[in-house]
Amino acid sequence: MKQFVRKLFSRQHNPPVVPCCPEGQRIYCVGDIHGRVDLLEQLHTLIADDAKDSPKQKTIIYLGDYIDRGDDSRAVIDSLLNKPLKGFEAVYLRGNHDQTLLDFLGQDEVGQGWLNHGGLATLTSYGVRVNKLPARKGDYVALQQELMERLPKTHLAFLHATRMSYQAGSYYFVHAGIQPGIDLEKQQAEDQLWIREEFSGYGRHHEKIIVHGHSICDEPQLKINRIGLDTGAYMSGRLTALILDRESRRFIQTHA
Repeated sequence: MKQFVRKLFSRQHNPPVVPCCPEGQRIYCVGDIHGRVDLLEQLHTLIADDAKDSPKQKTIIYLGDYIDRGDDSRAVIDSLLNKPLKGFEAVYLRGNHDQTLLDFLGQDEVGQGWLNHGGLATLTSYGVRVNKLPARKGDYVALQQELMERLPKTHLAFLHATRMSYQAGSYYFVHAGIQPGIDLEKQQAEDQLWIREEFSGYGRHHEKIIVHGHSICDEPQLKINRIGLDTGAYMSGRLTALILDRESRRFIQTHA
């Protein structure tokens, strides 16, 4: 019993985490893109320019939500697949919008929720025409089947290959966040994709500093236990990247 209490206490009261990127590595982490291929390519140019004189191993991490809301979801995935940043190791995480598209391909019943939250723009980008939101189940089945026909196999493979999380140094990268008080290796995908206030409102330290997107903020959020990077690119025109190099932390972003 005493051992259990000590473990529970240690999980709930983690000591402060010293910001540290692995030696010899520079990390660039990109927030939610949401169909804005124009901003993605602008940011890639800024990142390449920033990194050109660094001899370090360079890693670029994308926090997911490549699709929906913006007009060019298909072009975003095309760009990531066909025009990756040279000299960078790329890590692609999965966002809740990416997961919902995958869910829709097997479960037409999620179609209404997806289309109401940005999925309509994705369908359009793949050439699936929707004149109005469907009212019948059969209409969603038809959309599902047409999307399956039009979605390139390379795009589907890309989405399936995305990861739920990534760790480096004292940082843990994930789309939405984590469930506070739960060990990182025991986090559930549902929380990693969808959690909001329970995570963002938590003021104590986690095992690592959590770098996340998902919850829109006017500017990047640099807190004692987390760094939020979703600056609402699809509507603000600001796509943000975090740069980590040893103890240094700074941001670059596109401008509307």
